[in-house]
Amino acid sequence: MKILIIYGTVEGQTRKIARFMENVLQEKGHQVVIANAVEDPPVPNNFDAVLVGSSIHIHKYNTLIKDYVQENIDILNQKPSAFFSVSMAVASDIKEEHEEASQIAKDFLKDTTWNTKTVWHIAGALKYTKYNYFKKLIMRSIAKKEGGSVDTSQDHEYTDWSKVKEDVLHFITNLKT
Repeated sequence: MKILIIYGTVEGQTRKIARFMENVLQEKGHQVVIANAVEDPPVPNNFDAVLVGSSIHIHKYNTLIKDYVQENIDILNQKPSAFFSVSMAVASDIKEEHEEASQIAKDFLKDTTWNTKTVWHIAGALKYTKYNYFKKLIMRSIAKKEGGSVDTSQDHEYTDWSKVKEDVLHFITNLKT
């Protein structure tokens, strides 16, 4: 199967997740093309399935991901596709945080008219070493409130890699049946 993965990232965790998905799919013998939304990604018409991912920042997804989905909406709505949403809210123990992340994804799909039935919510990472001074303070404050790590001397990853692998393999397996 020929699969396209398009992602939008700020600090790099969504890229890391997309690359992990690429490796999982290639290990199963699939041909995978992966592209960052800033690099003029290919149109999805020559692919059997499309995975699109973006991180949430300030309650929004990457603008280039939204543009890509809207520009290719007719093709995306005709192909098997999945959307992976990356956020720190998923790592939180606070129910409202999960609900908010879910609503942001629902609003994105509604705004773009993308009718994918597959949405994965994936915990991201605190990339303290990549943040500027002010963002580091803000993210530390949020992490403290939500029970995350406040050690700003290093990055902290919350992505559940085994769940990502399970979701991707389940998605692809269901396409074959």
